[in-house]
Amino acid sequence: MVERITAILGNLSRRTLILIGIAFFLLLFLLILLVASLTGGDTTTPTVTTTNPTTNTTNTGTTTNTANEIIFWGLWEPESVMQPIIDQYEAANPGVKITYVQKSYTLDYPNVSFTRIAQGAVTGEPAPDILEINNSWTHMYQPLLSPLPEAVMPSTQYRQTFYPTHVTDFTGKDGNIYAVPMQIDGLALFYNKELLEQAGITPPTDWDSFIENAKALTQADINGNIEIAGAALGTSANVTHAPDILNLLFLQNNVPITDPTTGLINLNNQQAQTALNFYTAFDYEHQTWSSDLRVDLEMFYQGKLAMMFAPSWRAFDILLASPSIEFGLAPVPQSGNTEVNHTMSWGLAVPKSSQKSLESWKFINYLTQAQQLQDFYSNSSKIRAFGQPYSRQDLNSQMQSGPYVPAIAQMAPTMSTYQMYEQEETLKELRDVIFSAEGRTGGASTALSVGQENINAIWSKYLSTAQQ
Repeated sequence: MVERITAILGNLSRRTLILIGIAFFLLLFLLILLVASLTGGDTTTPTVTTTNPTTNTTNTGTTTNTANEIIFWGLWEPESVMQPIIDQYEAANPGVKITYVQKSYTLDYPNVSFTRIAQGAVTGEPAPDILEINNSWTHMYQPLLSPLPEAVMPSTQYRQTFYPTHVTDFTGKDGNIYAVPMQIDGLALFYNKELLEQAGITPPTDWDSFIENAKALTQADINGNIEIAGAALGTSANVTHAPDILNLLFLQNNVPITDPTTGLINLNNQQAQTALNFYTAFDYEHQTWSSDLRVDLEMFYQGKLAMMFAPSWRAFDILLASPSIEFGLAPVPQSGNTEVNHTMSWGLAVPKSSQKSLESWKFINYLTQAQQLQDFYSNSSKIRAFGQPYSRQDLNSQMQSGPYVPAIAQMAPTMSTYQMYEQEETLKELRDVIFSAEGRTGGASTALSVGQENINAIWSKYLSTAQQ
């Protein structure tokens, strides 16, 4: 092969070889120019940037929000419900960007949210600009939150707009307001319409009637085993909202739940013992419920439970699990002349660490106007049976119809609760209090004393900070 190429080149003239050489070098020069134009002639090491999919921002080593972007952590609504309202606000406020992120409560939201904004306050690490907090968390979160500015919503307007429980629950120890509610909810009486109609019973409005009706509705076999339970109260493990029901009874029995001086829980008193004994009596005395039964929700799904207590959103679980069950919601029974109900609601707050605090509060104010709440309710009702009950008193009349929310509307003006530190752990301790007192004569005093000690061990870790 080499000899053949040599022979060919030998037959070419010197002039031809020179022309071929010139053509080769021209081609090489053009290739170099082409490469230079594509690279921009930059021989430095390129900077690699990444886009954070959560905040939709460009980062070079640290994660930060864009200048006008507000990060909004929600809990109960998907983006499809919230985004149309956000779009309206952004259109009316050019340059403002709201990024909604739906968080999951079951993924330790209380701890995750508290830890994130606590870190943001100390280290400047990214945290949400808006987040949802429970109405019993205000004092725990207060050191990490910015108060609602009077310029955005005067406190007098807040008190006139929202329910008394919202005013009390979202007001900090310093008298400032730290969250604005988008909804209200609380314990309601769920009842199986068919079972009550068969017995000729209407939802009871007082506890004496409730006990009498629960006994009448209970059906047992020849061995005394409950087949149809009249009411799910009295035990701890198989009553889903047992601690909340006990808290309702504390409130109705005027238990001085928290010490006004120390802020610690106070359960070592006669009123608390009366409330606990009343609750556990449904098992060992009235025998309308038993620790041997399945969880109250499962019993209700199967049509084997006449009455139980839960917040209104449990209706979604029932409708999903057992669409054929005919059920209704009624206000909880009362024990005195003054009506007392238990609230379980949520509000929107702004962490101190937010660099867009004022704009965040403006958006919250927009969200909680009557028109936006109505749109919010309408959007929610497209994906489930009903939206979140309105937080505004001037919209109460619009909740007076329908199968589920009228009970919440009726109870809303007289709802209340108390402040907790580490709510989930507090409720767990209250469940243990019930377990310790179940079916034990004289067990209420000891159970409450131990529960008080355990809860205060949790609360004391936060009180020194929360009282600042």
